[in-house]
Amino acid sequence: MKTFLKILLTALAVIILANILSGISVAGYISAIIVAVVISLLNMFVRPILIFFTLPATIVTLGLFLFVINACIILLADKLVDGFAVSNFWWALLFSILLSIFRSALFSLLKDDKKSLK
Repeated sequence: MKTFLKILLTALAVIILANILSGISVAGYISAIIVAVVISLLNMFVRPILIFFTLPATIVTLGLFLFVINACIILLADKLVDGFAVSNFWWALLFSILLSIFRSALFSLLKDDKKSLK
């Protein structure tokens, strides 16, 4: 149930960011849900492989290269989903940073407060 809610919250963040950023476009709500699923699958399977192969660049840049990997994940999602379009790398970079911020803020609403149960 939480996974489904996280996908819906990510889709909501994608729609909000597509309306804010002019370089990002989403065709509709269904496309936003598909983008959320594709991004989560890419983060699960492709991102660890990219991090492994770019580990020297990540170490040299003190972790800042991870932003480039996130932008590449967004660009790959652009190629995989028809109703989702990203203008260029810089829009993908800005979108990935803002999406991370939005997701962390929205996911904090889903956390259970363990201390209040005692």
